[in-house]
Amino acid sequence: MKLATLRTGGTTRAVRLDGDTLVDLGVPDLGALLAQEGWAEHAGTATGQTYDLAGADFAPLVPQPSKIVCVGLNYRNHIQEMGRDLPEHPTLFAKFADSLIGAGDDIVRPEETGQFDWEVELAVVVGAPVRRARGEQAERAIAGFTVLNDITCRDWQFRTREWLQGKVWDSTTPVGPYLVTPDELPGGVRPSLDVRLLVDGEVMQSDTTGDLLFDPVTLVEYVSTVVRLNPGDIIATGTPGGVGHARRPERYLLGGETVVAEIDGIGRLENRVVKENAS
Repeated sequence: MKLATLRTGGTTRAVRLDGDTLVDLGVPDLGALLAQEGWAEHAGTATGQTYDLAGADFAPLVPQPSKIVCVGLNYRNHIQEMGRDLPEHPTLFAKFADSLIGAGDDIVRPEETGQFDWEVELAVVVGAPVRRARGEQAERAIAGFTVLNDITCRDWQFRTREWLQGKVWDSTTPVGPYLVTPDELPGGVRPSLDVRLLVDGEVMQSDTTGDLLFDPVTLVEYVSTVVRLNPGDIIATGTPGGVGHARRPERYLLGGETVVAEIDGIGRLENRVVKENAS
């Protein structure tokens, strides 16, 4: 299945993609859907109001997740381009829900940064509450996958040894448009999918999720050891090589660009970069 959160009539609705139609699932968003026991059966059989896919306005996939956990340095080529050793354990940081935007929304470039960078990522969406999950329990906790663009203020990220302040700026992180359940993807809960990011039509990042050091199941196991994972929580699995900060000369988003982040079999984010002080 492909599921999403649609903006319509001044509110949001959880929907299922059926061909060129979006079917209302009877709850306001995917977070509310995933919190229901038996959500997958309900989502697959619901027959509510329908909406045209053409012109659909997608909200952030899960508008208010209880947590967004991100993984740094998880593709070998990105680790190498950043001049770092392969990590023994996942490198974790967090985002806040206020940073999330929809699949077609504008990315707001803060006036305080001069190093605004892109990072396409495969993101895991959690579908069951788990703590210290192992093996099959961790696999079953994965509701599906989506696309996330971890836009980063590099100058703020590297002000200190902690990355948080470069990663959590308001209205900078597109996520969506769809949650795709593992049964639809090659490799299931460990999918092998092509990942790309383009800026104004120029390919900046291109790789496969098969290059991940720590796969999605391993990340659910690791993160749930530290903190309880709830339905609707998001784990961003890291970005491949090709970020602007590692280029020579460095290259950043200035405003006015169109950034496309896409993962085969899951979906496409297409966002315009706008300056925060623009009218």
